[in-house]
Amino acid sequence: MDEITFKSDTVLSDVHLYTPNQRHLMVRLNGMGQPEHTMATPLEDVGKQVWRGALFLADYILFRRDLFQGRTVLELGAGTGLASIVAATMAHTVYCTDVGTDLLAMCQRNVALNSHLAATRDGVIKVKELDWLKDDLCTDPKVPFSWSEEDISDLYDHTTVLLAAEVFYDDDLTDALFSTLSRLVHRLKNACTAILSVEKRFNFTLRHLDVTCEAYDHFRASLDSLEKLADGRLRFTVEPVEASFPQLLLYERIRQLELWKIVVEPAA
Repeated sequence: MDEITFKSDTVLSDVHLYTPNQRHLMVRLNGMGQPEHTMATPLEDVGKQVWRGALFLADYILFRRDLFQGRTVLELGAGTGLASIVAATMAHTVYCTDVGTDLLAMCQRNVALNSHLAATRDGVIKVKELDWLKDDLCTDPKVPFSWSEEDISDLYDHTTVLLAAEVFYDDDLTDALFSTLSRLVHRLKNACTAILSVEKRFNFTLRHLDVTCEAYDHFRASLDSLEKLADGRLRFTVEPVEASFPQLLLYERIRQLELWKIVVEPAA
């Protein structure tokens, strides 16, 4: 994605981000400037880019302050940490998670650069490893970004909002994300809301000899399966979020950008 320009007319301070090539980004959240950023990464490093869907999600977070005020938030596949940093301007605790020591170290640096934006003195962003291909959280203190028992208890006791942006580009990863999401919400003590951001991308495939959006179709099928899940404990309600909320960050809000909300409540 080319030349992303960030701008906002909110009253927040700048969000500072570093990317793998040490290019410094400022996501202006006070309407004082329009820095540009152009970067490409190989497939294995896509998490190190700031994707349009993360900006779209950040706009929604700024719009729905009531959903995040004083809450505990978990972001899955956080990448550079942009959405987590924005959420932390209102939330009490944000668990900013991904995999890969290099990516998490970069994310931790971004969090440190923006520590002044925390909503309260007690508010915090905790960068942690969360591997969707593993059933349990890593608690080995020798492993960077592992979880303490206190953090795990806090996560399960207090989380009410989960976030994920632009992580639905590969069917296997999508399956792993939904499996992880289901596993986590069954362990949470509170009802919760998950907000998922996705961009519907069209590609020509030899299998179909046509332009399709297979990754998006698989994402939608996964949403449908989750809503139909009946285990007697939880009820999943899935609905699209209308993109009528204000655009505070300056990026191209194309019609292929979508937000989906999953409300998870105890079954009646």
